[in-house]
Amino acid sequence: MDEMLLEFDEKMSKSEEALKATFMTIRTGRASTNLLDRIEADYYGSPTPINQIASITIPEPRQLLIKPYDRNDLKAIVAAINASDLGINPVVDGTTIRLILPALTEERRKELSRLAKKYSEDAKVAIRNIRREAMDSLKADKDLPEDMKKNLETEVQKMTDVHTKKIEELYSLKEKEIMTI
Repeated sequence: MDEMLLEFDEKMSKSEEALKATFMTIRTGRASTNLLDRIEADYYGSPTPINQIASITIPEPRQLLIKPYDRNDLKAIVAAINASDLGINPVVDGTTIRLILPALTEERRKELSRLAKKYSEDAKVAIRNIRREAMDSLKADKDLPEDMKKNLETEVQKMTDVHTKKIEELYSLKEKEIMTI
């Protein structure tokens, strides 16, 4: 039974890690190469993450410099950035692309905060689904005595509460980061 609890705990931890990765793609006031992680450009007919077809550097705190490995990918990268939800216009500078991050307005900060809240709620739903799956598997196990089932259900609920609290902490940190000017 301990291995089953560990398995569900691991699944809940993966939901947390996925939320952290998603939060990295939300723009705050500073440039980060993670902003481009979920943007994919058309690379010879297949969508490919930009960081696999170009080098991305941060020459200044509010600027990203994208240098494609192949010159022919320049237009595809620009098109992918324009089609994304970043809200940044790429500037083609010869063989490189510059993304100049404007300072966030109060309205945009609130919008990004709502987006972060949505992502954290999605992660909480995933954790509750894992809890439901754990409870269902405990109820389906006919070999377990009733008192052991109750103890395991209590353990699963404690795990769920711990992971939900961590997600709320992650959200509050991200919200604070977004709202800081």
